[in-house]
Amino acid sequence: MKLSLFAPVAVICCALALAACANTVRGVGKDVKATANAVEDTVNN
Repeated sequence: MKLSLFAPVAVICCALALAACANTVRGVGKDVKATANAVEDTVNN
């Protein structure tokens, strides 16, 4: 009985954790791109 209650909660927790990781990776990608653009603008000027 406990397993039938635990499994859905564990699945939801894992899904939320994976969603948070995906958002973090996207954010890092945007930060790296912004930094590269800033460096390029500085070199060009």
